[in-house]
Formats: sequence, structure tokens, C-alpha cells
Amino acid sequence: MKTRNRIILLLSSIIVGIILLFSGFMYVFISNFAFTDFYERLETRANYAARIRLDPDNLHLTRFKTNYLVKLPREKDDFLQIDAAHSLRYWAEKDGFDQHFLETVWEKGKGTFRKGKQLFCGIRHKAYNGATYIVITSAENDYFDDLMSYLSRLLFVMIIASTIIIFFLSSWLFKKIFRPIKMITEDVLRIGTENLNIRLSDPGTDDELGSLTRTMNGMLDRLETSFETQNNFISNASHELNTPLTTIIGEADIALARPRSQEEYVLALQHILAEAEKLDRKTKALLHLAQTGLRGKQLIFEKVRIDQLLFDVQDTVKRIYPQSKVRFDYESLPDNPRKLKARGNEQLLHLAFSNIILNACKYSHNDLVNVSIACSERYVAVVVKDRGIGIPVAEIDHIYDPFFRASNTTPFEGYGIGLPLTRNIVKMHEGEMIVTSEVNAGTTVEVKLPRFFTD
Repeated sequence: MKTRNRIILLLSSIIVGIILLFSGFMYVFISNFAFTDFYERLETRANYAARIRLDPDNLHLTRFKTNYLVKLPREKDDFLQIDAAHSLRYWAEKDGFDQHFLETVWEKGKGTFRKGKQLFCGIRHKAYNGATYIVITSAENDYFDDLMSYLSRLLFVMIIASTIIIFFLSSWLFKKIFRPIKMITEDVLRIGTENLNIRLSDPGTDDELGSLTRTMNGMLDRLETSFETQNNFISNASHELNTPLTTIIGEADIALARPRSQEEYVLALQHILAEAEKLDRKTKALLHLAQTGLRGKQLIFEKVRIDQLLFDVQDTVKRIYPQSKVRFDYESLPDNPRKLKARGNEQLLHLAFSNIILNACKYSHNDLVNVSIACSERYVAVVVKDRGIGIPVAEIDHIYDPFFRASNTTPFEGYGIGLPLTRNIVKMHEGEMIVTSEVNAGTTVEVKLPRFFTD
């Protein structure tokens, strides 16, 4: 059974159950009220009968009863004189009255009793001559039977009608409520790897369905981006790896096409070696990028002094680019060196900062590169700023795509793997990397790493 049908049946059952419960209460309360009201009417008639029969000069009461009190079905008045010769037991045996009923009337002054359809109400009355009587008025409550019969039919019809209305109203209501879910299901069924650009119809509301739709659309955005990135990665990686392989094969074919001199063979082998080294570097870069995609589940993290790490990075950069100019800005350093400790893997962090500073030096033609360190309550921040060629505004969103290189970097050697690798490393350390740039004005890279809080 579908969830919608289960909810409809459950909700309808609950509402019908509540209606039945209230109908039962209503029936009982009206029934009690009808009996109580009829007993009060019998008591009134018993008082009139006692005063008319047992008290003198009550002609006006006789006229009032005759003119205004409609005689009840099988109404009867009984006058039982209680004395030494006529006890309660005597009247109970003689006229068939319930002795407990008579005792209640005698002790409390009034009482009620029911025998089949006949209802009795008795009062204790002291006559003008001093004699004490129990006056009993009895009648059949035909009005009660008619009322309860009518009420039963009315409640039955109302319950059946309410059940039908509730069922159809619930079906209509839940059909309307589940319509957006049905539309979401239909949209999701149309989405596949070949058409990830399709999005769910946004109802434009702030309820749970609207939030679910926007959340799923956000997930689809991420999936589409991931698939496109993966496809681009495979395409670019194939191209990048195929280029040196093609060169190697071409050089080998040319060298083997005919006998050549020793110098020609040496030159061909040198070309092959150069292309093989390029292929080796690209393969290692891809391996690093893949390993960082594991998010460091098998890596060892420890406390790392960021300032000391940057000094080591400076030495590495100096060996690669002897003409580089890296200057450290010490103005933002904290007084307490313990605040410069971050939790991370030293080798990976060394690789990340090396990539950033090497790019700054390379794309600024070894112009001055400023490196500053600052601390906050939660992070250690490193800012690397150069005055190089910058990144075009339209291309800065693609700098983390593997093998992507900005349009103005053609004169410079590179593979487009450094920044994606660096960002993966920063993510592994639960940090943040922010890149801002302006063409021909330079690039600023800010890296925030969580501090180490054991001191």
C-alpha cells in the first residue's frame, strides 16, 4: 500500500474514531438529561397532587394543573399514608412498590425509581391534619424513547456521512499535498548521467518541500560539476599524457627509420629522455592529486610550526629559482610563538606552500613576493602576495580544475595541477584557501589552517 493511502486510512480512522467517541458521549449525556428532566417533571406533578389532595383550599392549583400541565402518558398518582397500621413494608407488598425506593423517599424526602418503561418519583408530604404521606407520581416517558430513537438515527447518518466526507476530503487533500512529491519523483526519474542539467521544479515556498527541492537541486549542481570536472580531467589527462608519448614514439620511429650516426642516436635519446622525464613528472603530479583525494584517511597529523615550515619552503624555492625574491613580513606575527602551531602533515603542507610560492615567483618573473603570517582565535593564516601577471576575471573560477591554465600563462611552463593539489591539501587539513587576482597587478593567496590547541 502506498504511503499516501496509508496516511489517508490512518487519518480517516482517527477522525471517525473521535467522532464515534463524541457521539457516544453525546448520547449518554442527552439520555441522562432526558431522564433527569422527566423525573423533575414527575416531582413537580407529585407536589401539585399532594397539595391538591391533602391540603385544603387549593382550587386554584387544581385549575392550573388542569389547564397548563399536559397529562403524561399513563400518568398516575398514588397516596400512601404512613402510620402504625400502614408501614412501608405494607405498601410495598400491597401495591408492589419497591421497598428500597419507599425507604429512600421516607428518609430523604424524595426519590426516584424505574420499572420497565414506567418511571416513578415520590415525595414525603405532611398533610394539614398532621398525617404523613408518600405521594408517588408515575408515567411513561414516551418522549424519551422518541428523542433517543431520533438521536440514534441522526448520529448514525452523521457518522456515515462524516466518514464518507472525511475519506474523500482526505484523498483530495493528500493528492494536493503529494502532488509536488509526485512531480519531484517524475523529475528525478528523468535525470541521468547524460542529462544532469535538468533541475527539479521549485515550488517557490518556504516549507519542507521547497527546502527539499532546493537541497536536491544543490546536490544536482554539485553532481553536474563533479561529472564535468571528471570528464574534463580524463580528457585533459589523456591529452597531457598522450603528448609526450607521441613525441617519444615519433623520435623512436625516426631514429629507427634508417641507420644513423652516433650523434644522431644520442640526440634522439636525449629528446626521448626529456619527454620521458616530463611524462614522469606529470604522472607523479597526478598520483599526488589522487592521493590527496583520499582526504588524509591514512596520513599522520601532528603539530607543525608554520613559520619554521615557511622558512624550509623558502630554501626549496631558492634552490629551484635562484633569482627568486621572497620576503617575510613579521609585523603580524603574534608575541606567543605557540599560536603559530597548526595540526597537519608537514610534508603535504610543505608541498602546498611550495606550490603557492613557486607560482608567485614564476608568474611574477621572480619579482618580489611578500609572505606574511597572522593568527586569530581559531586559525593560523598565511598570505602570499605577488606583483605578477594575475588571473583574468572570467577564468578565476576554473583555477582548481585539473590541467586548467589561464590564457595568459602560455609563455610559462606548467601542467595546471599545482593549485588543485594545493586546495586538496588545505581541505584535508580542514582549512580554507582564498585566491584574489587582478590582471597585470598580481595575485594574493590566503591560506587558513586550524590552530593546534594543546598548549
